[in-house]
Amino acid sequence: MTDKKKIRLIARLDVKDVNLVKGIQLEGLRKLGDPNAFARRYYEQGIDELLYIDIVASLYNRNNLSDIVEKTSENVFIPITVGGGLRSVEDVRHILSMGADKAAINTAAIKRPALITEVAEAFGSQCMVLSIQAKRSRTQSGKWEAYYDNGRQHSGLDVIEWAKRGEALGAGEILLMSVDNEGLQQGCDLELIRAVTEAVSIPVVCGGGVGCAEDILDAARAGADAVACAAVLHYGKATVPELKQEIRAGGVEVRL
Repeated sequence: MTDKKKIRLIARLDVKDVNLVKGIQLEGLRKLGDPNAFARRYYEQGIDELLYIDIVASLYNRNNLSDIVEKTSENVFIPITVGGGLRSVEDVRHILSMGADKAAINTAAIKRPALITEVAEAFGSQCMVLSIQAKRSRTQSGKWEAYYDNGRQHSGLDVIEWAKRGEALGAGEILLMSVDNEGLQQGCDLELIRAVTEAVSIPVVCGGGVGCAEDILDAARAGADAVACAAVLHYGKATVPELKQEIRAGGVEVRL
C-alpha cells in the first residue's frame, strides 16, 4: 500500500453495576473486576481511546456510569466514549459533564431518530456516535439488521440504510458491533465492515471478534477507521504495545 491507512485502537469496557464484564454474543456475562483499574492500565499501555458501555442500562432506563467515568477522567487523558441508556440531550450533557468526550446512542436513536440531530446540534457532530448492533440476516445474503437492548430486540432496520440515515441526521461517527462475532475472538465480520464503510463517509469504529493483531489488520484493510477490542486485552492475550507493534509490522499505521 502506498498510502498507509492509520487506525485508532480502542479498549471497550462493558460495565454491569460497578464491574467490568465480558460475554459472548452479549450473553453469559463474566465479572472481571474494577473497570477503572483496567482503563488505567490500558491508558498507561498507550491505548488511543476508551469506550465505556453500560451493558444493562435498559434495565434501569438510565446510564449508570457517571461515577466510573468521572473517576477515569481524573487520571486518563484520552478520548472517552460512553454508551448505554442515553435517551436525551440532557443525558448526554450529564455524561459529558462527568468527563466523557463522545456519546454512543443506539436504542433511543432507533426509537426517535431526531435525537441524533438534537445531540449533534447541541454538542457537535463529533460528539454524536451512532451505535449499531448488527446481526446477519438468516434469510437475505449480504444483509444485516440493527438490534437494540444489548442485541436482543429487533429494530427491523437494515444496517446499511440506518448507517446512511444516521450520517445524514448528523452522526459524526458510527460504532459498528457485530453481535454474531462478539466475544468469539475469531475475527471481525469483514463483509459487514466493508459494506458500512463504503456506504458512509464518517469514521466507522468496528468491534466484535478481535482475538489477535491480525484481526485488527483485517478490519483496517476492510475499511475500519478504528477497532474496539475487549477480550484480547481483558484476558491478557496481548498488551496494547504488542498489538500496535504487530499492526505496524503488518503495514497499517497506528499511533505510538
